[in-house]
This record gives sequence, structure tokens and C-alpha cells, in this order.
Amino acid sequence: MPNRRTPQRTPREEWQCRVFDARAPLYARVIGIPYHTRLEVADDPERVDHVWFTVQIPPCGPILISVNTLSRFNLLAGFDARIRIAILRTRYAEKPEPLIEEHTGLDYAIIEAQFPLTYEHYEHATLAQLLIEKGHAALRIEAWGELYRQGHLGLHQIHSRRASCAVKTDIIGHDGAIRFYLPGGDAEMFLFKYCGQ
Repeated sequence: MPNRRTPQRTPREEWQCRVFDARAPLYARVIGIPYHTRLEVADDPERVDHVWFTVQIPPCGPILISVNTLSRFNLLAGFDARIRIAILRTRYAEKPEPLIEEHTGLDYAIIEAQFPLTYEHYEHATLAQLLIEKGHAALRIEAWGELYRQGHLGLHQIHSRRASCAVKTDIIGHDGAIRFYLPGGDAEMFLFKYCGQ
């Protein structure tokens, strides 16, 4: 449910410096006002494997949230590239205030112990369409992941960080997820897993 602490008012330049100075992945949680949702733009259509959500977080400004629609690592290694999705549906009374903050971590195992969740496979096109529809409908978007700076300030790694079929690095407690605050008080939190997770 929405966090009622006072929103962080850290300027954009300071967040960019934090990302640069960290010298390591900077795990964060953001809540923003969505104003642009689209499929990734790439010269090669075969490399389009993300949906981009641009949200506004005053006074930090725009943050680009990048969500995978398939696993390119699994695809190139000959494994199942599809992503499995679980959707945790909750209710909210008030829209949360925009914020950006460093976060201690999100662990799918804890969420799964508290709620009965079913993961279903999604093809790239179907998942992309679903995410775009949710992004267009959302009044707020909340996400957990790693901050990065690459010509813009963004958040990525929006998926389980446990070892997968193609990626053997096993990161515990820093999973990524996205939650859409929809009209009528409904909220949907998307959890993402790859082959082998």
C-alpha cells in the first residue's frame, strides 16, 4: 500500500551524482506521475525488448522506467526467452505522492510467502501490449529497481534477480517490480521471472 512518509525532494542533479559516485548498482524505489508510455525505440526491430514508462517526480523531473518483455540473454543462449508474470492485486484509498528514494530491497520470496501468486508465460507482443495498456491507464506508477544514468536518469532491472537459465549471478533481496495505480482504487503489482527462476 502507499507509503505515507514525506516524499523525498532531492534535486535531479544530486541523484545523478549519487548514481555516478556509488560505483555500484544503486537500488531505488520510485513513484511517479505517468505521462508517456511506449514500446522501446531501436534501429533493429529484433532488438526491441522493453516497454518504456516515463514518469514525472517533482523536483527531480522525468525518470525512464524500462521493463523487459523478453529475456535476450536466454534467447541468445537457446533457452525459453518468454517472461513469466504474476500480478498482485490490491486496493488503495489515496494516490501516493511522487517520490524517489534509495531502498533496502524487494524480495519476491517474502511476497510469495504472504500472497498466493501464479506465474504465467507471456509472449513478447502480448506482454508489451498489456504493459502499454496499464501504463496508459495508470494514475501513478511505482517501481523498484536499479537507477542508472545514460543520457537520462532511469530505472531498470525490473525483474527477479535470482539466477536464471542463462545468467548464473544470483542476487537475493534486490528484485525489481512495477505497480500500476489504476482508476477506481485498484492497484496491480507485476512480478517478472525468467526461465530458470
